Formats: sequence, C-alpha cells, structure tokens
Amino acid sequence: MLNRTAENVARATPGPLARKVRGISDKGLAWLFISPTILLLLAINIFPLFWAIYLSFTNFRANRPNEVVKNLGFANYQRILGDQDIWIAMQTTAHFVFWTILLQTLIGFTLAWLIDRKFRGHAFWTTLILVPMMLSPAVVGNFWRFLYEPQIGLFSYVISFVSGIPPTSIQMLSNVSLAPWSIIIVDTWMWTPYVMLICLAGLRSIPEYIYEAAEVDRASNWRQFWSITLPMALPFIMLAVLFRGIENFKMFDMVNLLTGGGPGSTTEVASITLKRQAFESWRTGYSSAFAIILFVAVFGLANIYVKALNKVKQR
Repeated sequence: MLNRTAENVARATPGPLARKVRGISDKGLAWLFISPTILLLLAINIFPLFWAIYLSFTNFRANRPNEVVKNLGFANYQRILGDQDIWIAMQTTAHFVFWTILLQTLIGFTLAWLIDRKFRGHAFWTTLILVPMMLSPAVVGNFWRFLYEPQIGLFSYVISFVSGIPPTSIQMLSNVSLAPWSIIIVDTWMWTPYVMLICLAGLRSIPEYIYEAAEVDRASNWRQFWSITLPMALPFIMLAVLFRGIENFKMFDMVNLLTGGGPGSTTEVASITLKRQAFESWRTGYSSAFAIILFVAVFGLANIYVKALNKVKQR
C-alpha cells in the first residue's frame, strides 16, 4: 500500500522537480523540512532577544520612535545595579520565590506520598487536587480577590471564625504585612498540584522490590522513607523546584491581578518594576537592560542548579 502511494506521488511530480528532489541528500532533505520551524523560532525568540540586547545599550523610548537613538554603552546597566528600588524589588522577588517553593514542595510531596498509598478513592481526590492547576491565572486572580474581600469574602469569615477577629479587620490585599502572604497563598494553592504530579511520578518510579528487600531486613516505615523513598524521589523534587523557581522568578500575572504591586511597593516584584519602566515610564532602553540582567540571573542560577541536579542523579 505504501509503495503504491509512493509510486502515485512520484508519477504526479513534475519531471524537473523530481530530478531536483532526487539530487538532494538525506541531510539536505531533513534541513528542507525543519528550516520553516527554525525560521519561525528565530523570528519569535532569537531576534527579540538580540534586539533587546541592542536596545539595552541605547536611550531608545518606544513612545518617541522618531527621536535620535544614542549609544549609552553600559550606562543603563550601571544605573540599574546602583538603583536602590531595583534591589528592593529583587529582594521582594526572592521572598516570593523562597516561600512559594518551600510551601509548594512540602505540601506537594506530602500529597504525592499520600496518593501513592493508593487508598480507596485516590483517583477522585487526585483529579480534585489538580483542578486549580487547570484554571486560568486571570480566573484564579479574580476568584481570590473576591475571597479576600473583607466585607463579603469567605476567607475573612473563615479567619474570623477561627481567631475571633472581626472580618472587616482582615485586609489581606491592602495590609502591608498581609499582602505578600496573600499572593503566596494563591500561588501555592494554584501550583502545588504541579509539584505533586512531578513528585508522584518520582514515587511511582521506585521499584517495589527495593521495599520488599527492606521489609525482609526488618526496616521500619520511617527508615524506609529516609533511606529509600526520599533519596530516590529527590531528583524529581529538585526538578519540580527548578521549574517552579524559574516560573516564580518571572511572577507577574498573579501580583498584577491581586495587588498591582501595592500597597505602596510592598509586593512590587521585579516583573512589575520592569513593566512600569517599559510601559508607564517608557524607558525602553533602561527596561531592556533590566530584562537582560534578569535573564542572565535566572540562566546562571538555573545552570548551577542543573549541575547540582546531575550530581544527585549520578549518586
């Protein structure tokens, strides 16, 4: 059947084109097929990166396209590295990254460990836990804004019922101390299922015969957990931390929807600062330099982390 189809295609191909195709090697034919994808990748990803690098050395402003573009050298980078507000935004970002990763890893691994027990109804609970991850960030942000409302929000009433504090006194999004934690809670609620899935894959990959051998040696459940489960699932846990660390370093949508960087600049992470410099102050060259610094920071930290992950895998 395949030979007949190939013969029909060969007969329908014009003679000059057929001779040209016969003269192409397998390697050339492969490049012929993948070249559209490579061109699309260059147009969407590579070109904007190099264009941003070029703009980072200039005074270009997107709202003044006809103004003469001057080469500033490393002036933009020097201003950014010497700007106290930028360092405060980076500290705020580090705060979010640390707490969201810590909570998501602990809760996600615990849920994965419980579901791996395969108790009755575990498939239903697994599906239910995965629901937050399937929702759009815009839906999640607006949903939690409603929950955080001090007058009618369910969150305030639950906290009031537990602590006895009046619901109107619980200002999650407008309180300087509570606003950062309100975003951490939402991000943890939404993305813990993602960490749970990766950890569950790691737990399911551990061979059963290892536990059987441990039971023969009369190892307790606690000993099996620390000597078998945790070490063999550690690469998957580290992989989940890597993915969530990169995503949370770029956190923008949830902060923008819930607090917009406020109150004041309490929740102004690096991505919010970048947006304000680029689309409110229209300092395109300055914001491009900031974006390149963030890219280098994430790339460098991720590269170091991947090397540590590879060492753990090789143990």
